[in-house]
Amino acid sequence: MQNIIKATFKEWTLDRLDAEFGLKQVRNCKIMQEWLAMSYTPDEYEKRYISDLQEILNLGGDEWNEVELENKFISPLFNLIKFDNLKFAYFLERNLRSVIGNYDLSGIVDGLIATGYRSPNIPFFCMRNAAQHEYKRAIDNEGHPNAQNLVAMLVAREQNSNQKPIYGLFIVGSIWQFMVLNGNEYCISKKYDAAEQNVYDIFSALKGLKVIIETKLLG
Repeated sequence: MQNIIKATFKEWTLDRLDAEFGLKQVRNCKIMQEWLAMSYTPDEYEKRYISDLQEILNLGGDEWNEVELENKFISPLFNLIKFDNLKFAYFLERNLRSVIGNYDLSGIVDGLIATGYRSPNIPFFCMRNAAQHEYKRAIDNEGHPNAQNLVAMLVAREQNSNQKPIYGLFIVGSIWQFMVLNGNEYCISKKYDAAEQNVYDIFSALKGLKVIIETKLLG
């Protein structure tokens, strides 16, 4: 009889995920390239909204905790994209769980885009955030946010029976890095600084994610 080991998302590193689940990080990822090549120019309202958020981030963001980072910057920016509708929505602090191989994997996902509008059903996207000034302590006690997010994406893949890619994002302070898990291969983008001009690249990536969900992942 197979022994099932219970493990939370916080216990993993990229090296351990690669070894236990046969995952492989790739540098040249067509899906990621196509996603981040999608370009959208904000209108005047969106420019003012983003500028206001960025001003708040630059004012006090270095000292925010994770809840403040989520509520003052991340969620307002996601809300600008209008992810929520009757088909799918952006959820916060939701549990994901699945048995994969010898492991019963579980944890709370900071941000999740999935089908449903009251409760998440089929997940498409996972996000993990960490406050800048708490980052070193988080690494020591809870592992790196990229690994925490990748294992959540792995669980999301198991719950998503259509075998399509799972998209992701991990954030440390103002730094955003996007992720894609396709089968057993994953890729991680370069760093985008939301406190700088990169914020418009982040805006385009989120706009593009919504289009990808609507045109490629639903159904």
